[in-house]
Amino acid sequence: MTPHRAEGSYDWHALLALIHRAFAGMQGRINPPSSLHALTAADLAKPGHEVWVIGDPVQACVVLTPKPARLYLGKLAVDPALQGKGHGKTLISRAETRARALRLPVLQLETRVELTENHAYFRHLGFTETARTAHPGFAHPTSITFTKAVAG
Repeated sequence: MTPHRAEGSYDWHALLALIHRAFAGMQGRINPPSSLHALTAADLAKPGHEVWVIGDPVQACVVLTPKPARLYLGKLAVDPALQGKGHGKTLISRAETRARALRLPVLQLETRVELTENHAYFRHLGFTETARTAHPGFAHPTSITFTKAVAG
């Protein structure tokens, strides 16, 4: 399926529900808990980022936020029942297209240290680990930053 941009009167509550379903497997695995718990449908609808979705009803999504010299990918989520069907790869390809259009040479994302299956997935798609960071109050790394150069 082809991604389309969620805008305006999009069903932001359905999108938030998808993200919660997709991230449910992190419960009890990561510390500190995900920032997802503070995310609202209104946050997703705010300007300053692009939300790309697949399906109607929504099956997958990614939030793209332009930052200096990079495009940040957040909340990449695929409905658990549909994982393994290429939706994540399609959304990352869309992110690469948007980065080129915005003249941003790098994609960047973060994932938690504990989510080793995510690390393998992102490496498979051409991302490289570039940093490890700790959330406030933690003496050890809790997140890994991955980047991918965007070809011209």
